[in-house]
Amino acid sequence: MISLEKAHRVIAAGEAKAREIGCPMNIAVVDAGTNLKAFIRMDGAWLGSIDIAINKAFTAKAFDISTKALGENSQPGDQFFGINASNHGRVMIFAGGVPLKVNGEIVGAVGVSGGNGEQDQTVAEAAAAVCS
Repeated sequence: MISLEKAHRVIAAGEAKAREIGCPMNIAVVDAGTNLKAFIRMDGAWLGSIDIAINKAFTAKAFDISTKALGENSQPGDQFFGINASNHGRVMIFAGGVPLKVNGEIVGAVGVSGGNGEQDQTVAEAAAAVCS
């Protein structure tokens, strides 16, 4: 289980990294059941990225894999091609969603959106590092 306190620490770490790289982000944390636990939209973060951040967190926990890795395995001809059309279109297949692990157990996920893929992934990894 991920506590609200831990979810806030994950968000704070993500926010700090986003400020460091100069890119305002939307950052979402979901629990083990993919329920939204915490969310922030930094000043200046894209409105269109709110749902994307939440859905990246959903995807990372629903499949217990980073959205970056899922995206790499969902290209034409790969085993998960078309997966992004499942779950009412909530599945994100680009960087920025990372499972949260405590003592090796996945307890939730963080989703980040607002920059390019590399920026989103960098912020998501920094946020997720709070749990490991």
